[in-house]
Amino acid sequence: MPTRRRALLILAALAGLSQLSIALALMVGSISITPFEVLAALVDNGGGTAGEVVRSLRLPRALTGFACGGLLALAGALLQVLLRNPLADPYVLGISGGAGIGALLAIVFGFGVAGVNGLAFVGALGAMLLVFGLAHGEGGWTHSRLLLTGVIVAAGCGAVVTLMLAIAPEDRLRGMLFWLMGDLSQTGDPKLVLILLAMVLLISLPFARELNLLARGADVAQALGVAVRPLRRGVYLVASLATAAAVTHAGAIGFIGLIVPHLVRLATGNDQRLLLPASVLAGGSLLVIADTLARTVLAPQQLPVGVLTALIGVPAFLFLLTRGAAGRG
Repeated sequence: MPTRRRALLILAALAGLSQLSIALALMVGSISITPFEVLAALVDNGGGTAGEVVRSLRLPRALTGFACGGLLALAGALLQVLLRNPLADPYVLGISGGAGIGALLAIVFGFGVAGVNGLAFVGALGAMLLVFGLAHGEGGWTHSRLLLTGVIVAAGCGAVVTLMLAIAPEDRLRGMLFWLMGDLSQTGDPKLVLILLAMVLLISLPFARELNLLARGADVAQALGVAVRPLRRGVYLVASLATAAAVTHAGAIGFIGLIVPHLVRLATGNDQRLLLPASVLAGGSLLVIADTLARTVLAPQQLPVGVLTALIGVPAFLFLLTRGAAGRG
């Protein structure tokens, strides 16, 4: 396990990366803004037009992106412990699919941003309850049963989403596709999602020791005094709510919850006391950087941020896969 000094250094480095990524997001775009103008906009509400762009557009978007990336990475870290599967991902349990159905319904019926977010969250909660209910057999659920049930529910949601895209009016298709690929362009006040991120992290950290034991196996954890069944249920609930909150605010953004915990684990080890907050900082930074690229690569046209996270995530995943294969060889 990492020493306290090393852990603090890692967290300080990741916190610095987070601040740098947000600062970059505030400066870069179709209008270039100097660091002094950014500082003026944040400190004394100055900066003229540039200050208004920073305060009204870029800062809420960057903070929302950071919170959503942190939520997805934290959910991924928790699910990989819960399911004891390094390929576990926040979307593997069908939560994203449920949110997608709700959001696309709202877009088809012409609801505003609040309606899209509200129905997306309802859909995510519905999928979460469906997976938990179906996976809970007579003797409770196992991680393999939960994983298989989630995959089946996710496949069913994907089929419904495809059907909705096939029959949707043409004037709604672009908005639907952007939401499905991840989109931070419609973000509003980031306070709620930032509060949710802080709450989920504060709820998870006190159970880091129990999660360390659970990662070694349910039998080992139970023998060492861990209440395995309530812990599993709590982890599933917290990870599901974190995923639902992120998907509601940013759409279906892939690979953050899969890749970030892997990379952080390689750098820090498997101690959840460090892994969970480090994953939050790394995941938030990655999504902010990806969104900044999505805004600027083809400016003034914006790309869905999920495209950039996939372009980053696929090579990273293949690298981890070949690294693991070489290690076993």
